[in-house]
Amino acid sequence: MNNSTHSRKYPFRWELLGDLRLGRPNLGPITSLHAYRLMQFTFRDVLEQAVGTEKADQIFYEAGKLAGRQFYQNALKPAEDLNKYIRELQLTLREWGIGILRIEKMDLENGEFILTVSEDLDCSGLPEIANEICVYDEGFICALLESYTGLPFKVKEIDCWCTGDRTCRFHAQVTSEG
Repeated sequence: MNNSTHSRKYPFRWELLGDLRLGRPNLGPITSLHAYRLMQFTFRDVLEQAVGTEKADQIFYEAGKLAGRQFYQNALKPAEDLNKYIRELQLTLREWGIGILRIEKMDLENGEFILTVSEDLDCSGLPEIANEICVYDEGFICALLESYTGLPFKVKEIDCWCTGDRTCRFHAQVTSEG
């Protein structure tokens, strides 16, 4: 084992979400989207300053993958086929207020999906900038697809609210990496 494993203070586990009925009896589980974005974009800014944009993107993608795996294991009900899984995923993402998932293309033979997430947490309503920003979502979606199918995926955002679109669109492709 390497030393970084021993020095970690906060390895993720689902229990870190806490008992919100106990801890927030008056405020409950709901918070302002402003608070979420304040945390996300200040983390991103500090990370970019510390390690550069490319490494910050890698970290956000990997954090999204970790979140997606945990979400799959802990928040979703088992589904016996892909259509039922997608329906369960759509309902749960909406229930959690994460976004509204739509599948535009599902080509199982070629391992390719095009999907959109509208009203997403990360960027819906933000001003237009020069690039897509939903790198965390790319990793999250990647892990949701990998967890269900058992196949390795690469997910890339191809349209974003921040580039003038009014939904975030993602291309997901099975890769040869394992």
